[in-house]
Amino acid sequence: MPDAEMTALLRAVLDEVCAGIPWSEVTTRERVAEKLREAARTGRCSVDDLKRAGREALTRAPTMWP
Repeated sequence: MPDAEMTALLRAVLDEVCAGIPWSEVTTRERVAEKLREAARTGRCSVDDLKRAGREALTRAPTMWP
């Protein structure tokens, strides 16, 4: 998928996954976006894979350590 198409897909999935998250929750949205980018970089580019990665980012509490 070309970069513009992937960017549009990532944005659409981010908007869908974060539909219930207030815009003021910037840190949460950034965490989800990073997990979506990570999934895409590792070849998990299907809509289902991206949604799964985004939902996992919402359910896992951030920590100071990986």
